[in-house]
Amino acid sequence: MLNIVLNKTFTSLALALAFFSTSVMAAETALITSKSLSPDTAHGLVKTTLEACRGEGFQVAVVVLDRGGNVQAVIRDQFAGPFTPKIAELKAATALNFSTNTQTLMEQTQPGTPASGLRHVPGVLVVGGGVLIQAGGTLIGAIGVSGAPGGDLDEACALKGLESIQDDLDFL
Repeated sequence: MLNIVLNKTFTSLALALAFFSTSVMAAETALITSKSLSPDTAHGLVKTTLEACRGEGFQVAVVVLDRGGNVQAVIRDQFAGPFTPKIAELKAATALNFSTNTQTLMEQTQPGTPASGLRHVPGVLVVGGGVLIQAGGTLIGAIGVSGAPGGDLDEACALKGLESIQDDLDFL
């Protein structure tokens, strides 16, 4: 009799464990987690990048996107053109969507190259100034800069801004 009770108890326990472990495993595979800049860090990044451009004599707009392409922070200097925020956002989105800084993408999509058609995709802006933001080797967003007299100079400002937070990001 004791044997039957123990068998039923062990069977019930085994079934319960199987059920709960399967539920936990299903939950683990059904959900993902991702990292994102805090609002304070994103705001500090656009401000630091703006200051880097000002130091070079450029009036620009700076946009930070999270990895989903959502705007986290945006700033436009007082004399930057009215379209610079949208251009900065498109540069950041292009870098994010192709996982490549736009200056590099610009070189890879020159007329006559196999990837030149990317330049004609609506919403893609293949001009320097869109730079990926990574934390510990993981893509977490992108920064876009517009307003300097050349995409290479926009990218240089973005890289200077990123330098100010990169140590904190690499620690994560």
